[in-house]
Amino acid sequence: MRFTDADGMRLTCFATNTTGTPIAHLELRHRQRARAEDRIRAARDTGLRNLPLHQTAQNQIWLEIIQLALDLLAWMPMLALTGQARRWEPKRMRLRLFSAAAQLVTTGRRRYLRLARHWPWTEVITSAFALLHALPDPG
Repeated sequence: MRFTDADGMRLTCFATNTTGTPIAHLELRHRQRARAEDRIRAARDTGLRNLPLHQTAQNQIWLEIIQLALDLLAWMPMLALTGQARRWEPKRMRLRLFSAAAQLVTTGRRRYLRLARHWPWTEVITSAFALLHALPDPG
């Protein structure tokens, strides 16, 4: 516990020069702003930190790809991950989930993704695949 924790509740403070607004509305506005800044930080970790291409049209395509990646990173924890894995940042997800060693095996007209058994997060990946497979067909 920290000295700012009192009876399991964390004391927070923010300063504003807004007048005539109830404190509940001010706190909601403050928390929504923090969520937006968290998404911006995730975007920078995903590839928004620099624009690597020379022409504007190429960089526009780069930004569209980043936006798709951010959408996938926002939906994946809600739909496929459980437990502590739902709180992973993009860098940690990239290290633990997206860089796993695997083989794509075709046998009997079916394709299987064979993950390495020694990878510590194989169980997280397989349970995510199972949760995604159990989702109803959207179409």
